[in-house]
Amino acid sequence: MGYKILAINPGSTSTKVALYDEERPLLELNLRHSTEEISRFAGVNDQLDWRRGLILSALREEAFDIRNLSAVIGRGGLIRPIPAGVYEVNSRMRYDLRNAQMKHACNLGGLLAAQIAHMAGVKAYIADPPVVDEMDDAARISGMPMCPRKPVFHALNQKATARLHCERMGWVYEESNLIVAHMGGGISVAAHKQGRIVDVNNALDGDGPFAPDRAGSIPSSELIKVCFSGQYTKEELLKFISSKGGLVAYLGTNSVIQVMERIAQGDQRAKKVLDAMCYNIVKQIGAMAAALSGSVQAIVLTGGIAYNEPVVEYIRERCSFIAPIAVYPGENELEALVTNALVVLRGVIPPKVYKYPAFFRETNGPHPSGVRPVRSDAGATGAAKITKHPCVTRKRCSSR
Repeated sequence: MGYKILAINPGSTSTKVALYDEERPLLELNLRHSTEEISRFAGVNDQLDWRRGLILSALREEAFDIRNLSAVIGRGGLIRPIPAGVYEVNSRMRYDLRNAQMKHACNLGGLLAAQIAHMAGVKAYIADPPVVDEMDDAARISGMPMCPRKPVFHALNQKATARLHCERMGWVYEESNLIVAHMGGGISVAAHKQGRIVDVNNALDGDGPFAPDRAGSIPSSELIKVCFSGQYTKEELLKFISSKGGLVAYLGTNSVIQVMERIAQGDQRAKKVLDAMCYNIVKQIGAMAAALSGSVQAIVLTGGIAYNEPVVEYIRERCSFIAPIAVYPGENELEALVTNALVVLRGVIPPKVYKYPAFFRETNGPHPSGVRPVRSDAGATGAAKITKHPCVTRKRCSSR
């Protein structure tokens, strides 16, 4: 009998659940939540018991006894900035998840994992949460000290896809330089330098390319004028940035498939806006190439939009001079979570301990939390210790 792992990925309108026996999937469920159901709750934290009940009911319907689990792993939330890795969910993390400044359903991942793991008598983990922070100091500084740059991005899929590509190419991730572009509802473009993500845009509510429903970088003075126009509340403007910007703001949809259908019907405005989104993506890829001093072994495209061949071809035409382009369409965060849990259960790597301020130290420069993570893999000289991490997901790759 192998290790049985339950992986939980809560999103704003669904809770995705997977049950694995080692690498073999036993069950994958997408528990969808209607707007009417979600609207019954005042906030994200209020959904915790309800979502836990849905997961347990689904497992009972499949006649699975949670006492047979070896571990439960959840999608990481918007906690304090931490280095990449697998973390055991503890009381400090649970507190930070419940009291996170940025409210998102992903904050429930570790909480759901902890509650179900407690019932099953096993340990709960998270891996590579969206707030993974390995950025170089220079990448943190913006033009205003009170507005530092901070990483909030698709760390789990970024890391897993980068490792997968390195494995398939016969490279060691900790010795490779890659640019990875995750293209979904939000778009993050990251510079992976020898195992660290040294620069990446804030794909939730900060900067970078505009995306299907996020605004990305906005001209500062124009935004200030809008803020003081009296036409919008603070909450409305924050939604414009994080969920009602990008394609939604221009075209009324966050579906690239629908946009392509409109283009096929002769909608020139739709073509202009989609081209602009792609243009911003390639600009960001170029910026990350500069961050890596031009030493780039591959550009890796992933996320749901990577299924769209015209978008991929637009990027290929403009970025192939930098490095070969590999495409891993979609995202498989549940499988990536399971793989991370397995390397801990098998003793390949120990889980990291989430605590404050042990992972952080004060710095002279600004940081979104006022502190900066200490690289947990650094020795006395500050050099990273290379540890080959078999955290890879099996996705179909097409490259040429």
